[in-house]
Amino acid sequence: MEFVWSVIGILLCLVTLPGTLELALLTLGGAMPRRLHAASATALKTLNICVVIPAHNEERSIGGCVASLFDCETAGHSISVVVIADNCTDATAGQSRLAGARVLERHDENKRGKGYALDYAFSLLLPENHDAFLIVDADTGVEANFILATAKLFGQGADALQCRYLASNPEDSIRSRLMHVAWLAFNVLRLRGRDYWGLSVGILGNGFGLARKTLEQIPFDASSIAEDLEYHLRLVRAGMSVRFCEATTVWSAVPTHGRVAAGQRARWEGGRFRMIREQSPALALEVLKGNLRLLEPLLELLLLPLAFHVFLLLCLLAIPSPLARFTAFAGLALVGLHVAVALWLGRAGWRDYLALFAAPFYILWKLTLGRQLLKSASAEAAWERTDRTDHDL
Repeated sequence: MEFVWSVIGILLCLVTLPGTLELALLTLGGAMPRRLHAASATALKTLNICVVIPAHNEERSIGGCVASLFDCETAGHSISVVVIADNCTDATAGQSRLAGARVLERHDENKRGKGYALDYAFSLLLPENHDAFLIVDADTGVEANFILATAKLFGQGADALQCRYLASNPEDSIRSRLMHVAWLAFNVLRLRGRDYWGLSVGILGNGFGLARKTLEQIPFDASSIAEDLEYHLRLVRAGMSVRFCEATTVWSAVPTHGRVAAGQRARWEGGRFRMIREQSPALALEVLKGNLRLLEPLLELLLLPLAFHVFLLLCLLAIPSPLARFTAFAGLALVGLHVAVALWLGRAGWRDYLALFAAPFYILWKLTLGRQLLKSASAEAAWERTDRTDHDL
């Protein structure tokens, strides 16, 4: 029996160690003062920026999203707003035009997904005179300096960028408050950490940008449900980097109740598990061959969603072995530090700290999504709009 426990302990250590190392790296880097990046000597004075909004049945939210973009300060930069209405069966296209956006309509029942929509849009927009492209989801609101902050990084020669991406409705429920805390860690602290160490910060799927030259070299033909993660790995393999645009923020609502929240988490994290299965062996092989640029993306990929990472560490804690328990204690302490630094950076209020008492129940809820996660991880999932007005428990 002792041998069995030893084997289980070693396996759990191997599974959790990459995530623990990644959290240590990003927590330390994220807590450090910001580094200044040298500006390009050939920076453009003004840019032609195209904001692309992929939308599937978003008639209720698309008008507000387009309006927030047109309300942005531009300081001489030229912007156009393009909505790609993908397989829509509602009035998304009409509402987009009423709000002042240009609309591209796409209908292809065999190729459904955000990646396909963006690839179609870029194929039509690249021949036009755009210097850079910004991508926001259809339920998004943006900060007034969104265009100015992103144009500054593109003017400095950035291949790609990712803005701060936060929840717009943390006050709606305990679940949305916990999601807000999680996004402070995942969408702010971790990006700050990578930026500090000079690493590519990643793409979050909303509020990111791509330079024209980047799309010309690496077409956006990522078609999986985790198209943002898939495309980022292609950029890093090509020697490109995503910069963190911390000076501006985009917001979108997170689901507040059970059924819809479960579906969204299953799609997001199922897609991530699929990428782990498909991409990690090849990344590990390339790292072993000497491509150290891919080491951090590999560690990031192997860092499981925090609820699952904590669950495995708790299992490791139960192993009757000093090494296993030390590893578990160190890993759990680091998770606590990671969340604390994220709350500090996000200037969290008392409600955010209070919500942490519900975290154990949130972890248990996440563990019940196993069947849905496996479905999303094993098959091409269709692009499903998240109904953020749902109130089913």
